[in-house]
Formats: sequence, C-alpha cells, structure tokens
Amino acid sequence: MTFENSIDFAKKLDAQDPLKEFRSRFLFPQHEGKPIVYFTGNSLGLQPKTTQAFIQQELNDWAKFGVEGHFLAKNPWMHYHEFLTENMAKIVGAKNSEVVMMNQLTVNLHLLMVSFYRPTKQRYKILCEAKAFPSDQYALQSQVKFHGFDPKDALIELAPRQGEYNVRHEDILTAIEKNKESLALIMIGGVNYFSGQVFDMKAITEAGHKVGALVGFDLAHGAGNINLELHDWKVDFACWCSYKYLNSGPGSVAGAYVHEDHHKKTDMPMFAGWWGTKKETRFLMSNVFEPIETAERWQLSNAPVFAMAACKASLEIFDEAGMKNLIAKSKILTSYLEFIIADINKSNNNCLEVITPKELQGCQVSIVAHGYGKALYNKLIENGVIPDWREPNVIRCAPVPLYNSFEDIYRFGDVLKRLL
Repeated sequence: MTFENSIDFAKKLDAQDPLKEFRSRFLFPQHEGKPIVYFTGNSLGLQPKTTQAFIQQELNDWAKFGVEGHFLAKNPWMHYHEFLTENMAKIVGAKNSEVVMMNQLTVNLHLLMVSFYRPTKQRYKILCEAKAFPSDQYALQSQVKFHGFDPKDALIELAPRQGEYNVRHEDILTAIEKNKESLALIMIGGVNYFSGQVFDMKAITEAGHKVGALVGFDLAHGAGNINLELHDWKVDFACWCSYKYLNSGPGSVAGAYVHEDHHKKTDMPMFAGWWGTKKETRFLMSNVFEPIETAERWQLSNAPVFAMAACKASLEIFDEAGMKNLIAKSKILTSYLEFIIADINKSNNNCLEVITPKELQGCQVSIVAHGYGKALYNKLIENGVIPDWREPNVIRCAPVPLYNSFEDIYRFGDVLKRLL
C-alpha cells in the first residue's frame, strides 16, 4: 500500500476499516471538545462503554441476594472466573484448562515461580532481560535470594549490543547454549516494554527445553496485542495483567497460563489455597489439599467479582472482533505511523528514530526523539495527544486496533510536526 500524509487519506483508510465500528464502543477523554489521540493502551486501555453495566449487574445482585449471590446472581460469583476463561484462552492461544484469571501479575509470577523455579546446586540460573520491567526484576532477584543464591551470579541478563536498542535473537540462543549446564529457568517478557520488541517465544522455548530448562514469559505487553500460541509453542507457564491492551481497568485482575503437561504432576511444589483444591470436595473443609488438575490449581482465593466483571466486558468485545482481525489492522496502523514519522523526519534532520524492529512488532512503536527531552512529551499532552514517555528520550506510541483510527495517527503526526 502506498501511504499519504494527509487527513483525506487517513479518513479513506478509516472508511475501509472493517473494524471501525469498535471505536464507538469505548470512552475517550476529551481535549477542547474532541476525543484525545490516545496512544497509551500499552499502559492503560480505554474503558469499554459496557463496563459500567457489567459491574452494575453485580452490584445489583449483591443488593438483591447478599451472600446468596454466589449461587443466585445472574452470573453466579462462585465460579465467576470461569466466565472469562474461554475468551482469554483464545487470546493467548491456549486450552481452556490451561488458563485462569486471578490475582495480580507479579503475584502470579511469584506463585508460578514457586513451581517452576526449582534450583539445584548445579542448575540454578535464570535467563532474563537486562532491562525488564522493574517488577519482574524485583521478583526474579527475590526468588533467587529466597533460594540462597546471589542474583549477580544466578541471573543471566540479556542486553542489546553496544549502540543497539534490541536484543538479537542469536544472542539469546548463544546465552542458552553457553549456560546449558547451569540453566534452570528462562523468564523474559514476551514484548519488551521499552523498545516494543517482540521475542521469538516459540524458538526460545524450544532452545530452553533442549538444554533442560523450563520456560516462562511475562505477557503484560503481549496479551491482547500479538499472536500467541502458548499451548502449541509448549511454553511451560506465563502470566499477564489485563489493564493494558485488555482494557479491564486500573489494577484489574491478572491472568496465568500453565501448560497441560504440568497439571497432574504430584511432585510439583506450590503455594496452595482453598480455591485451588478440587471443587467437588472444597466445601467438605478437609485439611488435605487436593489440587484441581487444571491451571486452576494455582488459585488461592475466590474471584474478585467487580474486577472480573470489567474484564468480562472487554473480553467479549475481543471475542467479537477476533484476534486475527485485530492483528491484521494493527500491522497497517503501525506501518502508517512509521510512514508519518519518516515523512516528518524529511524536514527535521531525522531527529526521530524508530527503535522497534518492524519484523518483531506489535501495537507499540518506540521513538527516540534525538535532541529533545520530556518537554516535547509534555507539549504533546497539552495538544491533546497522549503517548507514553520513558527516560531519557523515548516516546512510546501504541495505536490499538480496537479503538484507534488512522485519523488518530495523522493527528499525532500533525501535532508532532508543528512542535518540532
């Protein structure tokens, strides 16, 4: 497709967009009477218009039934997490039995690492990103220390080469092979939060398993953004939040995945809770934990219904739109954004550098603004454009296919060009 940097061309693309109707299902903050250009779905997704009704339904049933809402509510609370499972499993490419919505992302990461990080004197190292999101770094460091190892020795941190922004795939494979005798676990982000680089999770999983390591991924920036086939890739475990691309609201319930090969293992250590014991015997109040033979065995507590109601509202929209359709639109959106940036560069000394590798990309496009500081980002905000900022000079833009338009991208470029 030959792009043009014009409002008419952007509107033409929007008119041809088979998913254009979904934009109207979301609530946009306003700037001077117009919807803002919202490119921060990689930090907090917009609110679906149906979310309020979904939560209100549970408030109504609480008022009407009290505790009996666990059984008599329109969506009985006792098994509320099950209402989210099928749609979520489709998004991450898993079997229903391999997915459960529970807790928060870092809580889930810790719970899963109890089971999947089982270091020995010989195999105790974890391969991870050098600049993972801090919560992942803290979790990995603390898990290593908990087992009596020194993070400086036990954590193998993958960094881009000097002068580069992305980790080369061959460097990941080399690190796995180099540490094959001591590697216990590979745990990296499926999508790097800073650069937007999408890692080849299938190949990394295969390489990890070949040397005897277990493999997991933090999919905070992957779930609802990129194509995922966790079951077919034979990923051991994964976890993610639901408030970014999954539009479930600030701090909403998170998700976890465990491959079915691990569901029936009796020698797997884990932190147990009441909601992970078999449903058939749960209310016999036995002091013997009988784990459910699905990913649900990692649950600790009953469902946070209001948070899950918000998640349910969004997941139903995803199911209607379809991930394949969303990914197809996302590729065109990001390509148009990169075209606009390149066009702006022609008259601005190439001051904008896209660091997200095009062939390894989801919704996010990270832009280094050479010679500009955070003042540029602040000016964008003042002009009705909300991207995201990461020090020292990176603007992260995430045109989300569910609710962003090609006109949004044109407007972003128009504002950015005037500010430069």
